[in-house]
Amino acid sequence: MKKLIYSVLCLSLAVSVNAACPKKKAACCAAAPKGTVTLYCSQGFQGPEKWDKFNFPVDKKGYISIFDGKNLNGWRGYAKSYVPSRWVIEDGALHFIGNQAPEEKRKGKEGGDIIFAHKFKNFELSIDWKVGKACNSGIFYLAQELTNQNGDVESIVVSGLESQVLDNANHPDAKLGKDGNRQSSSLYDLIPAKPQNQKPYGEWNNTVIRVYNGNVTHYQNGVKVVEYKLWTPEWTALLQTSKFSEKAWPAAFEGFNNAGGVNHEGFIGLQDHGDDVWFKNIKVKILK
Repeated sequence: MKKLIYSVLCLSLAVSVNAACPKKKAACCAAAPKGTVTLYCSQGFQGPEKWDKFNFPVDKKGYISIFDGKNLNGWRGYAKSYVPSRWVIEDGALHFIGNQAPEEKRKGKEGGDIIFAHKFKNFELSIDWKVGKACNSGIFYLAQELTNQNGDVESIVVSGLESQVLDNANHPDAKLGKDGNRQSSSLYDLIPAKPQNQKPYGEWNNTVIRVYNGNVTHYQNGVKVVEYKLWTPEWTALLQTSKFSEKAWPAAFEGFNNAGGVNHEGFIGLQDHGDDVWFKNIKVKILK
């Protein structure tokens, strides 16, 4: 993608947002209705660049509600122009219909990871989630839509850093990896979430991910559980000891070592791991 930047001013709340917008717009400053911020969201990543413009609610603390339980404005499938049909809104939450659901509920429906199609650079993401028994998912950030040398679409997992979403007590992945680095809110397969304060399956958890100039923290249920810094020799060394090493998975090593791409910005994504998972109260604060 070309580097596309715009500034939105929300006069009623004195909120300024730097983000991506089409270069072709003569005036890259849009006045949003009271209590909202305007964001431009890409319709897809292949072919001519096309954008949708949406107004999103913003609260007095500057958090932009990118999912309010009513619609999926700004969301689409990873490397798609639409939201796959196994992602549905139920009782104000975004539910991925997992393989645990009855076949008639899944039959003929398409799965796949989804993204909020607007790139964020320095931000704080807050999201509530819960899983079914023995279920697995993930929250991606700084994700890119990439193709390989053959022009085939790469998976989101080769560029999107993942905060794990998991039923620690019942899913086998919780006991894999190293020192618990595949348990909930861990930086998946890299840094374990400590202390591990997850609420059990069927209950709502809250994850907050803060990214600021390469400094990243994960919070789970109000407690800081992960902290690290991107784009450093220490970060590269950590990757080399993981499943994302240059030898084991060259594409992921390159994607993670250069997380966020040239502009150090990327998409927020939610994972289809085949299991039942619910998300709600998804909001982002842009950090200055």
